[in-house]
Amino acid sequence: MFTVISRIFHFGFKNFWRNGWLTTITVVIMTLALLVFSWLIFFGVVTSRAAASIEDKIDISVYFNTNTSEDEILNIQQSLEGLSQVQSVDYVSRDQALSTFKQNHSADQTITQAVNELDSNPLEASLNIKAKNPSEYGAIADYLSSGDLSQYIDSVSYTQNQSIIDRLAHIVKTVEVGGVVVMIVFALLAGLVVFNTIRLAIYANREEIGIMRVVGASNPLVRGPYVVEGMLCGAISAFVALVISAPILYAVNPYLNIFIPGMNLFQYFLSHAVALFCYLLLFGIALGGASSFIAVRRYLKN
Repeated sequence: MFTVISRIFHFGFKNFWRNGWLTTITVVIMTLALLVFSWLIFFGVVTSRAAASIEDKIDISVYFNTNTSEDEILNIQQSLEGLSQVQSVDYVSRDQALSTFKQNHSADQTITQAVNELDSNPLEASLNIKAKNPSEYGAIADYLSSGDLSQYIDSVSYTQNQSIIDRLAHIVKTVEVGGVVVMIVFALLAGLVVFNTIRLAIYANREEIGIMRVVGASNPLVRGPYVVEGMLCGAISAFVALVISAPILYAVNPYLNIFIPGMNLFQYFLSHAVALFCYLLLFGIALGGASSFIAVRRYLKN
């Protein structure tokens, strides 16, 4: 058994170097396939971050009557934080609201002068509520409209923004589902291209396979070297794909950050380089080995 395995690896490495251009073409095609696979991973990261960025922009605000005490508002805040649908609740006092309003309109002297001439603060205290899932804002709005709470509340922004919130929630869902579908389709296409490339490489050696069978070589001894060769091509392709990805991500990262603030894909690549290489290595070895195993089988049946 040890002799057979050693011969399989010996002939596998020998075939890898001997085939020359066929090996080079196989490595190039597999590198492109693994680049597709790695970029599908990055695409998943980007779509996830994009969905999270959209979700961060979704919230509802509850404005309280000016005669509602701060203690009552804080009690409502505490009750909201106890809901399973709620992620966070931020309290904005009347003084904070007025200070923010002045800051936002500091360049407009007319508004600034009008606010300074007021005898009292006309703005209302509010709670900014962020849900764990955009689809749960309706349930939170229903909770706020209950009889015990509605007496303190002047308005809830969900009613005015319901169509926008529902549309954003639909976008988030579409991005997540679309990302998964794209990953599956491209992964299948990459696998199909690699399989056909390896199949053509083995087809070029069909006469050699026939001679090995005539002299009595067993099926594992005939198939094994090609499987080893395919796995070796996959391993080298994984390393090349990782090296090529680095400068591309570095160049793309600034433009990507414009559309998704806070998104640093190159930093993600650096922090996950080892794990990414392991994924590419496993995928490349599995793809090369499996493709070679299936492609050479037809010549063992003849």
